[in-house]
This record gives sequence, C-alpha cells and structure tokens, in this order.
Amino acid sequence: MSITENVNTENVDIAGNLLDVERRIREACERSGRRREDVTLIAVSKTKPVSMIQTAAAQGILDFGENKPQELRDKYDELPKDLRWHMIGNLQRNKVKYVVGRAVMIHSVSSLKLAEAIEKEAAAKDLRMPCLVEVNVAGEDSKSGIALQDAEQFVRRIAEFPHLQMKGFMTVAPYVEDPELNRVHFRALKNLAVDIGRKNIDNVMVNELSMGMTGDFEIAVEEGATLVRVGTGIFGERNYNI
Repeated sequence: MSITENVNTENVDIAGNLLDVERRIREACERSGRRREDVTLIAVSKTKPVSMIQTAAAQGILDFGENKPQELRDKYDELPKDLRWHMIGNLQRNKVKYVVGRAVMIHSVSSLKLAEAIEKEAAAKDLRMPCLVEVNVAGEDSKSGIALQDAEQFVRRIAEFPHLQMKGFMTVAPYVEDPELNRVHFRALKNLAVDIGRKNIDNVMVNELSMGMTGDFEIAVEEGATLVRVGTGIFGERNYNI
C-alpha cells in the first residue's frame, strides 16, 4: 500500500487535535515557568499516509518523527524539503544510509556499533549528524537504550566521532495509566543532562531532551523536555497495515 493513500483518516480531526496538544504544551510550560518556544512538538507520523502529514504541515507543524528508516526516506523524498524529519525508532546499521542526510536528528543512538555506522555514513556525505543518546532510564528489559549509570562513559566514547554531533538524550518511558508515575524517569534524565553538561566534554552539547509521548508529554515538559513526540494524540491510532 502506498504511503500516499488515505488510510482511516476520515474521522481524525488533525487540526483540532493539534490545537488541543498545543494548549496542553503551553499550559505545561506555564506551570513550570518555561517558555513555549523552548519545546518542539514532533508529530509522530509513523504508518501514517502523506495526506495526513500534509494536513498537519498546513497547520504549521514542521517536525515529524518516523520509526522506520525506509518510511522516513520515502516520505522525505515525496514531501516538501522544509519539513524536518526525526529518526526516533531503533536504527539498524545497514539502514543508516537512508537516514543520514535526510533526518535532522537521530534520537536513538544506543550502541557504539551504530555510532560507528553513523560516523562512516556522515563522513562519506561530508556532514555532521546531530544525534541523541537513548537512555533506558527505567531499566525495562523490553526497551533499548544505555543504562543510566553507563551513559557518561558512552557519551565520552561517541564524542570521539568527528561527524557525530551529540546534542542530548532521549528516553522512552514506561507505559503507565497514571502519567505522574513517569515524572521520576523524566527528572532522572534531566539530572543526567545537567550533570553531563557541567563536565564540558569536547564535541558534546546537552541542549536537547527528547522525552514524553501522547500519554505523558505534559509531565515531560514540566521536567524539562525540549522535544516531545506525539503521534496518537495528533493522528489517531496507528495503522500497521501500510
């Protein structure tokens, strides 16, 4: 099925959903004394057709998140080049070529072998690839990511790659009924970022924290997220048949 086809879009009020998400981000910023402009909304468009992305873009959304490298490649190639694509899912080394040069950021760097593959591809394309280190803050066996206690050592290793631009951290918090339960994980990632930032490691900036999804992005904003990844809250339930 083509990514250009409409799939279950007729009942999704994307414009209305975006207004609601925007309001909630703004209110979370107000509660925590932050500026709204310091938080970027990434519309997670994985499995969604181009038509839905175009609708979101018409509402002023420029940042989109994809889980699959080939899907990011295809949408990047089809859609206007002012859109900014984020690779937010697990990235296999043999798929790096689809992402480097198209994505504005890779959120999910969690192994040295992947970092090496990104370095090689970025060097071949003569660019520096902005990346985030994925941290498994909650220590879930089902999640990828560097353990919290190993994050500094890992950051120091990937800082040696001249074509990687370390920009901060990402985490996928546990699925919980009460989003307040994830506050401790978001706070832990923020504390890690502050700690690493104070060490002034060469080739390492800690400006970005990618955390918070549809169920808990407000808590993440209150705890310092600069990038929130919202899919279902904008586009409705995912369709896995495309």
